[in-house]
Amino acid sequence: MFTGIIEETGVLKEMRNGVHSSVLTIKGNMIFDDLRMGDSVAVNGVCLTAANLFSNTFQADVMHETLKRSSLGKLRSGDSVNLERAMPARGRFGGHIVSGHIDGTGLVKSIEKDDNAVWYTIAAESSILRYIVEKGSIAVDGISLTVAGVTKVDFNLSVIPHTVKTTILSKKKVGDTVNLENDLLGKYIEKFFGFTSNQNRSSGITKELLTKLGY
Repeated sequence: MFTGIIEETGVLKEMRNGVHSSVLTIKGNMIFDDLRMGDSVAVNGVCLTAANLFSNTFQADVMHETLKRSSLGKLRSGDSVNLERAMPARGRFGGHIVSGHIDGTGLVKSIEKDDNAVWYTIAAESSILRYIVEKGSIAVDGISLTVAGVTKVDFNLSVIPHTVKTTILSKKKVGDTVNLENDLLGKYIEKFFGFTSNQNRSSGITKELLTKLGY
């Protein structure tokens, strides 16, 4: 489990591609204070396992499903990546609950400066946008961010200078792909109440439904 508070940006040193999988070699600094083989590390928001450690680099296997759902397959040697170790039980919870299991990708539509903030507008599929709410949380390349607004085709974020500076957001350009993970809460509520993607979502939660479920 992660919080979406990026610890540092690392560098992809090598990406060794197989037929349907890859092995990433990533260099970092801060995360190696207590990193052990088998530990989880979020790389651009994707939960990976440190399979091998070499001083300040680690290797992680990336399976076909992960490459298909995320933007990791588009990385090239020398690219910067966001890194976060799994949250320890004694740690502070500064962001929101992030599993590291990517729901899909989005496309950066625009980047605009607004005084000391930077606005990012990101287009995404309806299957992702359905869980995004104004003032709710979303993980973008593993970064815990607050949604400023959402439409039927995209959502936007107002990001403070510190977050831009200390993550790979500072390197993003219009047209770039980003990994997206929705807040878990919305997905669990949907499952709990038995909604499906084909149901009329305008009906909402009614008194009768709550009574039926024992509330």
